[in-house]
Amino acid sequence: MRSVASRRWRAALAALLVVLLAVGCGGPSVPAVDHAPTGTPSAVAAPETPSAATGMTGIDLLFLSMMAGHTEQTLEIVRLVRDRLVDGELRTLVAAIEVTETDELADARAWLAQAGRSARADDHTGHGTGPDQLARLRHAAPGEVDAVLIEVLGAHQQAAADLARAHLEAGTDERVRDLARRVAQSRTAQVAMLAARPAADG
Repeated sequence: MRSVASRRWRAALAALLVVLLAVGCGGPSVPAVDHAPTGTPSAVAAPETPSAATGMTGIDLLFLSMMAGHTEQTLEIVRLVRDRLVDGELRTLVAAIEVTETDELADARAWLAQAGRSARADDHTGHGTGPDQLARLRHAAPGEVDAVLIEVLGAHQQAAADLARAHLEAGTDERVRDLARRVAQSRTAQVAMLAARPAADG
């Protein structure tokens, strides 16, 4: 039974990695931006037209700002545990999340900057993972890190999926709606996969 579950997990992980890569690449409807913060050459040139985001409405910019704050927390969660996880397949998933959400954060910040808005223009308090949960991750004993991560990251990614689905109902800019659609898809898949890990049973 354990080997069957492991095979199912590996198959699901492979499928999710495809989704994560698609989210990270952005697709044709997402403006290309330079993601290289340290001078590393980027494979994609920045858009020439700085007005690419001027068609976004306030609700689109609010979503991007909130999503940026939420993604910053995701990356903080990942960095707290990535070198302490026991489950190798869980480490693979976490690594993929880090790569993808780093790209998503760069996109959100670039779009907001093009619209003349700061990524921190809107208060993210109450919409993400609280300091108590981060402290649980930070201080989790070696044998408990996997289980605590599954609980904390599962709830965190569920909140992202809910935020993205809400924007699909209210958003107006198709580029931002496309981002929301992909976020909802990938985070929902992640939540299901986290719940299926052996450590999720406590």
